Amino acid sequence: MTIAAYTVTAPVAEHGEGPVWCESWGGLRFVDMLAGDVLALGPDGTVRRRHVGAVAAAIRPRAAGSVSGQYVCEGYVVATERELLLSDADELDAPLRSLGEAWSDSSVRMNDGGCDPDGRFYIGSMAYDETPGRGSLYVAEPGGGLRVVLPEVTISNGLDFSPGGDLAYYADTATGRVDVLDYDREQGLTGRRPFAVVDPADGAPDGLTVDAEGGVWVALWGGAAVHRYSPEGRLDAVIRLPVRKVTAVTFGGENLDRLFITTSALNVDRTEQPDAGALFAADPGVPGRPVLPCTL
Repeated sequence: MTIAAYTVTAPVAEHGEGPVWCESWGGLRFVDMLAGDVLALGPDGTVRRRHVGAVAAAIRPRAAGSVSGQYVCEGYVVATERELLLSDADELDAPLRSLGEAWSDSSVRMNDGGCDPDGRFYIGSMAYDETPGRGSLYVAEPGGGLRVVLPEVTISNGLDFSPGGDLAYYADTATGRVDVLDYDREQGLTGRRPFAVVDPADGAPDGLTVDAEGGVWVALWGGAAVHRYSPEGRLDAVIRLPVRKVTAVTFGGENLDRLFITTSALNVDRTEQPDAGALFAADPGVPGRPVLPCTL
């Protein structure tokens, strides 16, 4: 099945990444990663921007507590070049406080992240020059320190969980595949194994999200597309875009039935791809799930 995409904004980002929909924020936020900016999409289609550092790698809502087993979100965490910043309020311009520099090596930066069903925040890393094996996937401890979960990765990307919460999907972009891992509260992530392999002719796996049926939607860097893989790992839907560097996806909208797609204009000829860096959307015919918040 092939699904059409449409533009939501003009090219507002040099390297758009990490879209997240959160009702308490008033909708969608994403990052212009290498500009160090967090962007917020308004109901009228306008985009507000906040500078947070040299890099804005990932953003997620924070959970202030729960009501009837459901998280109540308040504030957010944003990963910058080498540190995590916390806000206690939802407003884009709310004060931020740092949990401290996670490492001192300026050649390695944070890159994409997400939360598990128990509220733990994960953040990946990569070398600026993409040296193989220089990155890791980390989980943040309660005090904000980072512990390595997956060592020796190259470009850490795309973490999301199955509807039942017992499986996690993850992409080290350089491997050309999406992996699946087992998850439980006590053991964390274990049993990493291949889930879906992307033909290099179709691009490389970047950010991803999981829908309410367990389908995995994967942005394809260099592939001008988003792929959906069934829970069994079978390719069953493709969204085509007019730009090649497709970076990340998330479900949003009032019924979580709209798939938002970020794109990049890095090293792109804008005369050839004038919409590179725009935010796109598609109507995939299946809803997503509310974003998992962190409890930092």
